[in-house]
Amino acid sequence: MKSLAAALLLAAAAPALAQSEAPTAPAPAAPTPAAPPRLIVAISVDQFSADLFQQYRNRFAGGFARLLSGGVFPSAYQGHAATETCPGHSTILTGMRPAHTGIVANNWIDQRVGRSDKIVYCSEDENVVGTTHESYTVSDKHLKVPTLGEMMKAANPATRVVSVAGKDRAAVMMGGHKVDELWWWDGKTYVSYAGRAEPRAVTRGKAVVAALVGRPQAALPLPTWCKPLDRPIQVGGQTLGQGRFERAAGDLKAFRASPAADAAVLSIAAGLIQDMKLGQGAQPDIIAIGASATDYIGHANGTQGTEMCIQMDQLDQALESFFATLDGWGIDYEVVLTADHGAHDMTERQQQRAMPMEAHVAPIAQIEAVGALVAAKLKLTDAPLIGAEGDVYIDDKLPAATRAKVLAEAQRIYQAMPQVAAAFPRAQIAATAMPTTPPETWTLIERARASFDPNRSGDLLVLLKPRVTTIETPAPGYVETHGSPWDYDRRVPLLFWRKGMTPFEQPLSVETVDIVPTLAATIGLPVSGLDGRCLDLDPGPATTCPN
Repeated sequence: MKSLAAALLLAAAAPALAQSEAPTAPAPAAPTPAAPPRLIVAISVDQFSADLFQQYRNRFAGGFARLLSGGVFPSAYQGHAATETCPGHSTILTGMRPAHTGIVANNWIDQRVGRSDKIVYCSEDENVVGTTHESYTVSDKHLKVPTLGEMMKAANPATRVVSVAGKDRAAVMMGGHKVDELWWWDGKTYVSYAGRAEPRAVTRGKAVVAALVGRPQAALPLPTWCKPLDRPIQVGGQTLGQGRFERAAGDLKAFRASPAADAAVLSIAAGLIQDMKLGQGAQPDIIAIGASATDYIGHANGTQGTEMCIQMDQLDQALESFFATLDGWGIDYEVVLTADHGAHDMTERQQQRAMPMEAHVAPIAQIEAVGALVAAKLKLTDAPLIGAEGDVYIDDKLPAATRAKVLAEAQRIYQAMPQVAAAFPRAQIAATAMPTTPPETWTLIERARASFDPNRSGDLLVLLKPRVTTIETPAPGYVETHGSPWDYDRRVPLLFWRKGMTPFEQPLSVETVDIVPTLAATIGLPVSGLDGRCLDLDPGPATTCPN
């Protein structure tokens, strides 16, 4: 039976491809070509932790199995403290940490914004009249540094840069400012910036997805090796752990949090590669692909039920269908696959599995509660604190002397809480040197420094203790999360593959910021001033890391 991934790829590709099924055999073994690859394929699997990769690596038989025959770094790092989607994606194709990309969180506070909503979303233009951080105009304006695609295009204007993802922030942060095509799922369909012409590949993909969503989805097959995870758990008024992605016709939200969403993104990516003839010119091209379903599935179901197990199996098949399609076109491509952050399972299931320290954050730690305590202590009429993610901001209308008192009192209150690991004032973070040692050795404040921007970060950064989740009360679609400075959220796999590459595995840590200097060396593109370093992927002639 043809997999969902293969069916989507065939239907969304050009008619000539749809006449026969894409090849499924592994790419033939051959020496790594001496010339640089013609196409770089950079894939981010949202919320694909190193722990999840380790759990399933012996079960992969498709696309992940292929990547495991290349260069494998099973425990790479998103080294910074702000382990969220936007900061993580900003590191993957820039070679820079969030402290330099400017993407300190998914959302931050800017009290200078000329609208009542002072929260700024990382991929919006907050100056557009009538917008909020939840109803926004997508923009790349907050990304402060160029992506690899921009660097390639600056060196050779003929280079094509393409980005497609299940989230706008993934597409924008990996694509950058100068893209030829950039598309994302907006909750209803695939869209781009206003005024951009829709290419045929996207039109085909949208039509296929609309037809798919318009039909009900029967339960997906449960692999035999998933059966030990087939156990119910009660959380947030729901029974989870046994889902198989049944979906009613027209349920867009369920589609987004299912394996079909990743297969759709890969099918549109394949169509763009085919129609634009990426990888077939004299210059190297690049396509960034953001597979976002793992994150939505994890938030809604946790990581240890049938839902995530099926997702890993389906994504493995989808990747192999995608790679086999590129093989059939004869493209010389190099793949890098990683993640924007990790995660760990929901609190309730962890508590059942010998993790009694697992806990939801107490209501007293919420920004409103702390602000009320500070106001009462200092006899202020209005709440002096504003919050976004882990950053706490002090009302800038307060006099400087009062602001200093507010900061000191807020820090005192937070540090006294049993669930808080640290509360760092911005001056302390700013005075900390950027870390230069391996990321697993970084102190908490060094992790905070790696994602600190003086113009966007808060006045106080509050970090919870390990296994204390920021979810106060679980709810449908939100029973598990990430964003902590701890290694279960920081560690991600980093996989490189190119036909003929000498297989190897390096268990010691590297960082996602190492991707850009490594790929740049592969295509002979000089780069400098990055946070990352070049990794030697092959002992043969393909190794071009500068000394």
